[in-house]
Amino acid sequence: MSCLGCRLANQQAMVYAVFEDEHVCCILDRDPYNEGHVLILPKKHVRYLDKLDAVTANAVMTAAQLVSKTIKALFQPDGITICQNGGAFDDLGHFHLHVIPRYEGQSFADFFLDDEAPAIDGAALEETKRKMVKVIEDIA
Repeated sequence: MSCLGCRLANQQAMVYAVFEDEHVCCILDRDPYNEGHVLILPKKHVRYLDKLDAVTANAVMTAAQLVSKTIKALFQPDGITICQNGGAFDDLGHFHLHVIPRYEGQSFADFFLDDEAPAIDGAALEETKRKMVKVIEDIA
């Protein structure tokens, strides 16, 4: 698989998966806007939203609901932003949906800056994964 998104979605690259089913894989973003920032990727290669088949699109939205419930229970954000960057703005070459916890006073414009984000420690991502998986198991 030459597509980075396919490798991530099928866990053929190092990821911190918090949920998966036969259609999608939900992984922690390595450069999160906030703790709990998740990417939802279809397991089969699809680049554009309008090319998702109905089953995959439903799986993406079902996963987004589950991840949103988990984020609310675990991090108590003031809100959640769900977004998808397509075409020239898609840095994976593969459809992915961001689910991002947000807090009052944050400018979401910062999410789109190309500034170098501080490296996130693998141990911190592993701990976030552990917490989220536990909540998902309790919800499911």
